[in-house]
Amino acid sequence: MRARKLCISAALFSLLLASLSTRADLVVLQYHHISDATPPSTSTSVSLFQAQLDMIRALDIKVVELLAATENVFSRNPPTGQRIAITFDDAYESVYSAGADILRERSLPYTIFVDTAAVGSNGYMTWKQLRELAERDGVTIANHTAGHGHLARKPDEAETDWKQGVTHSLDSAQAALKKQLGTSLPLFAYPYGEFDQALEAEVAERGWFGFGQQSGAIGPLSGKTRLPRYPMANAYGQLNGLKDKLNSKAFPVDTSKLPDGIMAANPPTLKLPPSEAIQPARLTCFASGMGRIDFEAADEGIIVKAPKPFNSRRFRYNCTHPADDGSFYWLSQQWLDLSQPED
Repeated sequence: MRARKLCISAALFSLLLASLSTRADLVVLQYHHISDATPPSTSTSVSLFQAQLDMIRALDIKVVELLAATENVFSRNPPTGQRIAITFDDAYESVYSAGADILRERSLPYTIFVDTAAVGSNGYMTWKQLRELAERDGVTIANHTAGHGHLARKPDEAETDWKQGVTHSLDSAQAALKKQLGTSLPLFAYPYGEFDQALEAEVAERGWFGFGQQSGAIGPLSGKTRLPRYPMANAYGQLNGLKDKLNSKAFPVDTSKLPDGIMAANPPTLKLPPSEAIQPARLTCFASGMGRIDFEAADEGIIVKAPKPFNSRRFRYNCTHPADDGSFYWLSQQWLDLSQPED
């Protein structure tokens, strides 16, 4: 009986993989500042922001609300059209003064992930401004912690201390949003995109979707507590590569089974399980700061490893593969070196 169940599961999984080439997924865009005067690494110029939205409209891709769209991905009957969701991290004032009006003029929905401890500080929105935006159609406000701390457990940190800090950061922010705005959505964005399995478990226990900062599309095989978003700052959101990102599909592997990214060796090794949709000859992988890198195709799957160690706290392996409709399956695996200093 057990063998029969396994065969049925394998058959269903094959059917799901076959359907991936005919279905579209959810692409989530991540912004910080919308400004020409804020730090370049986290800023999208006003002109580039406008141009990105113009491209979405030209491609006729629907912009949708994040929560409903994410829930739909994992529903029994997900939508078939490609969808885009727009998000902002930290609740910077430039989103209120520049980005919000642009989006209202275009009648586009979006989500702001708020660091509740920073509200009202220099360069951040006030609660009054957040209330004003929350009352607009299509605008949702969600949790980005209280304090924007590095929440992955440090090697020398006692588990009880870590648990207490995470509980306060997550729950006090959710309570502040409820008190100030009357909202309590099951949406959470990891500060710096950093997470480990224990932090994912805390997010899952609360019934939240967890969003990182690694790139890629969201599909039914995506891990619900490690959902990707495409960073759209000036360095990453240029128009010459944007079309492929907007049309991308989730990589056809169960990403919840991939490593959480806490690095045990440098350079780390990523093992991708075999997939009927992925042909090694058509796969391309890259590493942060190193460009294209080689990989090994083995019986147990595809093994990706950079040729030399990294010297940064966060870095990624990105792999793409052509899909049948001219789009690309896209996977980004973030790695976190806890021995490196925090930002």
